[in-house]
Amino acid sequence: MIVSTYAEALEYLYRTLPMFQRIGAAAYNNDLSNTYALCKALDNPQKKFKSVHIAGTNGKGSSSHMLAAILQSSGYKTGLYTSPHLKEFTERIRINGLEVEQEYVVQFVNRMHVLLEKIKPSFFETTVAMAFDYFATRGVEVAVIEVGLGGRLDSTNVITPVLSLITNISFDHKDLLGDTLPKIALEKAGIIKQDIPVVISERQEEVETVFLEKAASMHAELTFATDQLSLQIIGDGFDVYRNREPWLRAITPQLKGIYQQRNLPGVLMSVIRLRKLGFSITDDAVRQGIAHVVTLTGLKGRWQILRERPLTICDTGHNPDGIAQVMKQLRSMKYRHLHIVFGVVKEKELNAVLQLLPVDATYYFCQAKIPRALDAGLLAAAAARAGIAGTIVPDVNEALLMASLNASKDDLIFVGGSTFVVGEIDGL
Repeated sequence: MIVSTYAEALEYLYRTLPMFQRIGAAAYNNDLSNTYALCKALDNPQKKFKSVHIAGTNGKGSSSHMLAAILQSSGYKTGLYTSPHLKEFTERIRINGLEVEQEYVVQFVNRMHVLLEKIKPSFFETTVAMAFDYFATRGVEVAVIEVGLGGRLDSTNVITPVLSLITNISFDHKDLLGDTLPKIALEKAGIIKQDIPVVISERQEEVETVFLEKAASMHAELTFATDQLSLQIIGDGFDVYRNREPWLRAITPQLKGIYQQRNLPGVLMSVIRLRKLGFSITDDAVRQGIAHVVTLTGLKGRWQILRERPLTICDTGHNPDGIAQVMKQLRSMKYRHLHIVFGVVKEKELNAVLQLLPVDATYYFCQAKIPRALDAGLLAAAAARAGIAGTIVPDVNEALLMASLNASKDDLIFVGGSTFVVGEIDGL
């Protein structure tokens, strides 16, 4: 089978390979044998570039993009692998912010389809191998690799990075990763490698022992970023202190969510560690990367302003901790009335999420066009049981249009609940 166009290549990948983002746990493969087989067939591209490996429940995407932007600003040819994509498959694989060429995707499918049909890897396993091959053939100097799910058994965990970073640990994918924070942390800690330094973005009492024990067993030097770094909010930015001494004044992140202050210590401590490993990263490059991360890397969907009047914002936060951070930020803002366009996927902790939502907002319940999406009617019924009333408008953009028509110019519209809801917004 030979594909001739990018559309045919994507259709082949979506049709023949199970995709977690669409169907959920049925696509999750709990070993690395397929990824190793794909990489072996590609002459082990993951060994041909330096890498930084990033895991965590929330914040790993933003942290990956910020670190990639800093490395780009330092003059390194920088690869970036993230998932899922919001609009286009090629968003997953970038070099210096530029998405992988559609022609490369076509060529990869044609080169690999015999092996793909033989071993039947998942969609994610295949895209990981594709990213590694692309980075190797294009001569990247360093690649920032975001874990897809978990860490220990994630397909990306075939790399031996120069540094590992683990962000916040909270509840998500409990059916696959465990039903306690220590169990989830242990899966994330699976990216800690022998003798490879690891940064933990924040010290969390419930899970710190998991990381300390894993790092000790691997002789990996571990640093809790918040032990050394602290942030003070100054206007639209932060002053950064290292061991209580001023380090970086007036850092102004292009990512405006207040929850980024939980990600920044891990990113900045990773810079400190990379400097010790011989990377040339100036303070100015740090400023530039953080201040222009969206421009440099193409990141979308993190507290992104879609419209000014009425102020319309979307965010991909989707588990209880992520939603809690979003709601905290909404409470800090001034507006006449709040409208929320909301949809979730089936396996999320719906009751925990609903308890976080304000009951006095106007809701528009929708659903993304994927099999995993929870039916908007079922969502509305569950919300009603939690004391939250709203209108059922299944199509994301129709729901947003209705909110826009109902809102005054001094109102605020928020769109979220699911990465896939945000991904369906027209014009994002």
